Amino acid sequence: MDLVGVRIELPSNQPIVLLRERGGTRYLPIWIGAIEATAIAYALEGVEHQRPLTHDLFRDSVIALGSAVERVVVTELRDNVFFADLVFRTKTDEIHVSARPSDAIALAARTEAPLFADAQVLEDAGIEIEEESEEDEIEAFREFLDDVSPTDFGAPPTS
Repeated sequence: MDLVGVRIELPSNQPIVLLRERGGTRYLPIWIGAIEATAIAYALEGVEHQRPLTHDLFRDSVIALGSAVERVVVTELRDNVFFADLVFRTKTDEIHVSARPSDAIALAARTEAPLFADAQVLEDAGIEIEEESEEDEIEAFREFLDDVSPTDFGAPPTS
């Protein structure tokens, strides 16, 4: 999955993190809290703080302990709640730790760890969005210009 970014869903003003299926057309929107949305946005924008924020501290601690975030997996959707696993690689083991997707994604954004979603989660909660290429948009605009006439826009206003 690719991390598209953080958006605000209207009219509720609820933040969502948006993941896109790599090589596909499905998106996975996950409603998150404002604090986590800010943490993800900071990571995507490369904002550095004078003192580490929580997710920065967690990244630094993992590194100091000789481990690494190998991947983040959105594992489940149960009762409209998403679940995720942080997968750590040590010298000898692979360790799975359950986490909120928002925290796991914030950490992945700081460590460049790859994001995955279970196939069933994507099937249940993924939204199909077909993207038009720039060429498709230009062709549609050309067709519009070929068929449009001044009368389509109504009479000009009188003063």
